[in-house]
Amino acid sequence: MLKGKSALITGSTSGIGLGIAQALAAQGCGIMMNGFGDAAAIERKRAEMAQTHGVAVCYNGADMSVPAEIGSLVADTAARLGGVDILVNCAGIQHTAAVEEFPPEKWDAIIAINLSSSFHTIHHALPYMKAAGWGRIVNIASVHGLVASAQKAAYVTAKHGLVGLTKVVALETAGLGITCNAICPGWTRTELIEPQIAARAQALGVELEEGGRDLLAEKQPSRQFVTIEQLGQVAVFLCSDAASQITGSPIPVDGGWTAQ
Repeated sequence: MLKGKSALITGSTSGIGLGIAQALAAQGCGIMMNGFGDAAAIERKRAEMAQTHGVAVCYNGADMSVPAEIGSLVADTAARLGGVDILVNCAGIQHTAAVEEFPPEKWDAIIAINLSSSFHTIHHALPYMKAAGWGRIVNIASVHGLVASAQKAAYVTAKHGLVGLTKVVALETAGLGITCNAICPGWTRTELIEPQIAARAQALGVELEEGGRDLLAEKQPSRQFVTIEQLGQVAVFLCSDAASQITGSPIPVDGGWTAQ
């Protein structure tokens, strides 16, 4: 469906970003991976994706907190894959603490990675999309882009901001063959929330899996984690022709969390 398109996915060396990269590669997209991690492990994932799906898969380790490196990442994607047709902003970090105890340096880091980096990637990618007359921007926000939870001031602020940025970009690109949407996942079993599951389990004096069930029961009516594979398929749909009139939309994938 997307054969021959090029896709840049930030934060794609693990978790949701890696799952979306794999889903887009399965549709025939050339992939630019980005993220941190062990160099050998990243290369193994890159090579496996390329071999499995028969597409070009590249890697650029740009630091998403450094605007100049983000500009170079987008330019490198265009040079190596022939354009930037699809941009998925998935890079993210987390820290939890009450506002009065929240370290300012953690606030700055979360805003830089979870919000500002998406502005910079979109800023640099849009000229390529406009020149091609086609583009898809998918911002991985969160249920916390729609509602708040205590102890997550920076994360909630960044994700609300990302939903706002999504709407502005959608308005500015309406009618140009470019869409911009935000996927808002609920609890998804990734490395990002494992510390929260562990903390919940420790507080309750229970095993890790019971901590996860308690976390789900508090917020997510389905009492099931969203899967990375499900999010990958939502991203594929938003990049398809069927979604060409869906733009500026925050799309909850949250087991009923925001229906409450």
